[in-house]
Amino acid sequence: METVPPPAEELAILDRELVQLDARRAQLLARRAWLLTSIRQSQPAARPAPVARPLGAPPPETSPPNVQNLLLTLGGILLTIAAIAFTLVSWGHLGIGGRSAVLGAVTVAALSAPVLLLRRGLASTAEAVAGLGLVLMALDAYALHRVALPDTGGLGYTAVASAALAGLWSAYGLSLDRLRTPLPVAVLTAQLPLVLWALTASAGAPPMEWALLATAAFDVVVALSANRAGLRGIATTGAAAAGGSALLIGASQSVTAATPLAAVAPAVLLLTAAGVALFAASRSPEAATAASVAAGLAAIAAVGGVARAGVPERWSVLGYLLCAVALSGLVRMGIPRRLQPGLISASAAVHAAAALSALPLVALTLAGPLTVLDSIWSGTQTDARGALGLDLPESVLSATPLVLLIVAATLTAASRWSPTAEGPPTGPPAAPAGTAPQAAAGTAAHRPAAAEGPTPPAGTAVAPSPEGYAAEPSATPTGRASDATGPEGVPTPEGHPGPAAGPSPSGPAAASQPAGETHPGPATPTGPASAAQPAWGPASRGPVVPGPGLRNLAAPLALGLVWAALLVVPPALDLGYAVTAALHVFLTIAALGLTVRPAWLARHAPAGPVVGLGCALAGGVSVALLSLATRPATFAVLATLAASFTAAAVATRAGRAVQAVLACAATGFATALLGAIAGAVELPPHQAAWVMLAIPAAVALLAARLRRHPVALPMELTAAAAGLLAVGLAAGDRPTLALVLALCGVIAAGTAVRAERRPAAGYLATALFVLAGWVRLYASDVASPEAYTLPVTLPALAVGVLRRRRDPEASSWTAYGPGLAATLLPSLFAAWGDEHWLRPLLLGLAALALTLTGARLRLQALLVLGGTVLALDALHELAPYVVQVVGALPRWLPPALAGLLLLAVGATYEQRLRDARRLRDSLGRMR
Repeated sequence: METVPPPAEELAILDRELVQLDARRAQLLARRAWLLTSIRQSQPAARPAPVARPLGAPPPETSPPNVQNLLLTLGGILLTIAAIAFTLVSWGHLGIGGRSAVLGAVTVAALSAPVLLLRRGLASTAEAVAGLGLVLMALDAYALHRVALPDTGGLGYTAVASAALAGLWSAYGLSLDRLRTPLPVAVLTAQLPLVLWALTASAGAPPMEWALLATAAFDVVVALSANRAGLRGIATTGAAAAGGSALLIGASQSVTAATPLAAVAPAVLLLTAAGVALFAASRSPEAATAASVAAGLAAIAAVGGVARAGVPERWSVLGYLLCAVALSGLVRMGIPRRLQPGLISASAAVHAAAALSALPLVALTLAGPLTVLDSIWSGTQTDARGALGLDLPESVLSATPLVLLIVAATLTAASRWSPTAEGPPTGPPAAPAGTAPQAAAGTAAHRPAAAEGPTPPAGTAVAPSPEGYAAEPSATPTGRASDATGPEGVPTPEGHPGPAAGPSPSGPAAASQPAGETHPGPATPTGPASAAQPAWGPASRGPVVPGPGLRNLAAPLALGLVWAALLVVPPALDLGYAVTAALHVFLTIAALGLTVRPAWLARHAPAGPVVGLGCALAGGVSVALLSLATRPATFAVLATLAASFTAAAVATRAGRAVQAVLACAATGFATALLGAIAGAVELPPHQAAWVMLAIPAAVALLAARLRRHPVALPMELTAAAAGLLAVGLAAGDRPTLALVLALCGVIAAGTAVRAERRPAAGYLATALFVLAGWVRLYASDVASPEAYTLPVTLPALAVGVLRRRRDPEASSWTAYGPGLAATLLPSLFAAWGDEHWLRPLLLGLAALALTLTGARLRLQALLVLGGTVLALDALHELAPYVVQVVGALPRWLPPALAGLLLLAVGATYEQRLRDARRLRDSLGRMR
């Protein structure tokens, strides 16, 4: 049931809706007008219609303007060469009056001609003639020196002449602003006067560094005031070159200053350069970051240089680092936002350099135990430096922990630097009060009073939209941001410009507007005019907040630096050996703690577990090597590390990858502990192999329980490395080696019981068993291995035949490969060492029969094994004769034959490739 409102109430509702529709129409019309204006301004100027060309006529090789510029350039170059030749070569043929008259007349004519040429629209010609005039002015200066001032010093006169020429060319370029050449040439010439004056080394000449700095300041002023991109680029390049040179000279003087008083003069230079750079950064948004970086580095070098000269050498890095910390603190104290990124980058660069200067000592501390491996269990190491093999002066070691801790503290502060209320506003600034659009200013004038609906109050803040025009009122009287809504509170679509298109004029200007129309007001702060605003305004003083990526990276790096700082404390303080080993073990366990409970690190250091894992691995390996100085330390440290890494692998929540690495490390430390036990009881290497096999066996049992857990495979691979170590230890005793190989085969066979490991572990077990049999035969000095291998081969082949009958698709390698290899390979080794002919003959016949059978029945295993054994057996028999034949041939014949072979293969390369592919396909189709 619908309720119809009274007529008066319904009329008021209709009037309000009409007012909103009129306001919306006015805003859309203003937006339309703004878009039309933007489109007209963005369209390029109309080009002249192309000249008709007959069909089929080729296009011209060069366009007329390019040809014109080329001709003018060549003409100007020729005239310049002629003028130089006249001045340098033909100067003596004229008197003083003639010389002055000729050069003066030609120079005046060359400088005056561009005025007439520009009036006629010949801009390119005017540029060429003006360039000639500039060269003639330089020749006039040279002539003046040769004729009127021959006794003047060359450098001094050149400095004065370059200054005068720069001023004259600047005035000439400013008077003829359509010429593009004079002003850049003037700026380039202005780089010389002060530098040349400094090179004269006269009494009033400035030092070179101050001359360069003054030149850079001049370039900064030119770059900020220039309205041409080319001129700004030249001035910016000159400022960078001159300012950078001044900074390098000042920094070198500051570093080499012997006393604080001697470091004051370079500090003043560097601080002045920092002021110039900050001025440039505050006025130029494009160069703000680079200039503020230079300013920050210069300020740190200035203050740090004075501090360096007043402290011992070992604290010099710390002095610069403290200056960088102070600069980071100043950034938070109201420095304009435009300058903050560069200053923060400068401070970060100094922090990084300080940390890098300390990292070599950290690396030496970690790798130091490698230098004393020749004195294992000697018990002669009593202090940290001797145990770590660090033969460094105390001045290098003392300040390193403090440097790392200060850098870590700064990184911690950066990681906790999060956006707060004091940060920059997240939206565009509000427009000044009184500029809000009056929605019905033009349409409500002719309506009855009863029809006038509510309008936005005067003074409502209107936020500019990203497009540069004002949006609807963005703040309620309470100051809370309101949602963008259309008429009657209906939300506008995403990306819609919103109900307002710009502030409407008020007062008399509004009365002159047509009803229902509004026009965009002045540019908002987000428009083009914003670039001209200075960087020192109140709205630009909020601190720059680091991004989430930087904050997430800072905390893990801080943790790593704290760990490194504590690691180098023992050598820095020259603590005892026991304290050093205990501290390193504690640091390793603490690093493991970062990988066990990463939940509390997730908010501040998401990468903390990875950093902790890296520190734990590096520290664990280092302290394990360090513990080799004494037996008790070795057992205590290795047992602690194995238990700690095992516990961390069980308790970690940092992911499967971290857990797998921890498990592998635990396996490695357990292997090292067993090796230390075997060494302590003085077992021979071949007997120590028995002890090492405990690791693969234990891991195989554990992996059987883990099944398809992602950690199982990495642990098994690490245990396989321990098995290889056992095989290597047993290699010196053949019977033991055979037994170790057999035990490895048993472990592999037990692993093959699991379905997920069956293929790989099964083949490995078979290979290990066969290899164990061969080694056992070789260890027993068996001259006829066939007597032991044939009883194995025949039943294996019978089983293979039965397998093939039941499963015709079974591979011949599975059915016949193990049985054939059990006899063929030992017989081949025996044949190569047999001096008689019977064994090679019988082996060759058997291999030939297998090859033919494999080719006939299309069995890959028989063909490949038989062919390989046949080829190697034939090579053994024919090798002596081949050697004799090759020795009888001329020396040039083998290379010639090889060349002919290569030519033949190259000529029939495609055919050989096709043959090889057919052979591969044929083998692939075999079973």
